[in-house]
Amino acid sequence: MKKLSFVLAAAGLMSVAACSNPTPAENAAENTSEALEATADNLEDAADNTSNTAEEQMLENAADNMHDASENVADNAS
Repeated sequence: MKKLSFVLAAAGLMSVAACSNPTPAENAAENTSEALEATADNLEDAADNTSNTAEEQMLENAADNMHDASENVADNAS
């Protein structure tokens, strides 16, 4: 019985350890997603600071596209 509990405990700990360490690809995807979000935020700020309506709309559309790209990267990372 002791051997069986030891094996089960070891298996449980190994599965937890495997889940907590992201791979380099997951790290890169997360960094890319965060960079895209930061760019989107900057585009939104630029849109807020312009007085040209057409330029504001263009910047807001670009920000929306960046948000979508960020979500796509994050979704495909897992």
